[in-house]
Amino acid sequence: MDHSQLIIRRDGPIEYVTLNRPEVRNAFNEELIAELTGWAALIRNDARVRVVVFAGTGKSFCAGADITWMARMARYSEEENMRDAAATSWMFGALNTLPVPVIGRVQGAALGGGAGLAAICDIVVAEEQAVFGFTEVKLGILPAVISPFVIEKIGRSAGRELFLTGARFSAARAREIGLVHAVVPENELDATVDAYVRELLTSGHEAMAAAKALIADVWAQPFESAVPMTAGALAARRVSAEGQEGLKAFLEKRKPSWSGS
Repeated sequence: MDHSQLIIRRDGPIEYVTLNRPEVRNAFNEELIAELTGWAALIRNDARVRVVVFAGTGKSFCAGADITWMARMARYSEEENMRDAAATSWMFGALNTLPVPVIGRVQGAALGGGAGLAAICDIVVAEEQAVFGFTEVKLGILPAVISPFVIEKIGRSAGRELFLTGARFSAARAREIGLVHAVVPENELDATVDAYVRELLTSGHEAMAAAKALIADVWAQPFESAVPMTAGALAARRVSAEGQEGLKAFLEKRKPSWSGS
């Protein structure tokens, strides 16, 4: 698949996906959305990939929606806007359900859809001067298509404040509410991302995929409903080839076969 809006780089089991529209601070448009959706469909079944890292070229991670795209939206009918918004929803859904760990490397601005992109990442590392915001209400619209992923990440209380005010907030505040996991000086950004990558590569590939699926399945389930699901998930992993290798390695005081590979 050709990419004009993305830079894709494979380094062993790591896939680096970089938004490449620095002239508009990596803002979303129809082409970028289509490229990310297509990329997600291809990578989903690629067993060689064990970690994905999202980043943005230039000074910002992603500043939301491209102003030229927004100008076209303003002329769309409600039906045309529905199709456009649904395509964006499906993109975020595809990225959110990737069966591998996804790390977000955030610098500069992560606004609107850019903050939504951070929300679908499993781990987010932000430089300490990064700025976040769900700023859509300032334009009289809504952070609607990103809301399922954002509210799951930051909760209803923070969502009420930040969706309604549209206020920008710091990386430190983003960490407080769970949108970000590490806040570091700019010169430590890559090293911190690399440290997370190394840690993830010591975990079982299939186990991490199962763990992501488990979180999505059980987070809103009552305990009684979750018991068969969680017990079944653990039992299946224990008897799997990967689970057997991990348990044997632990008992034999050695590294499992996948560790660091």
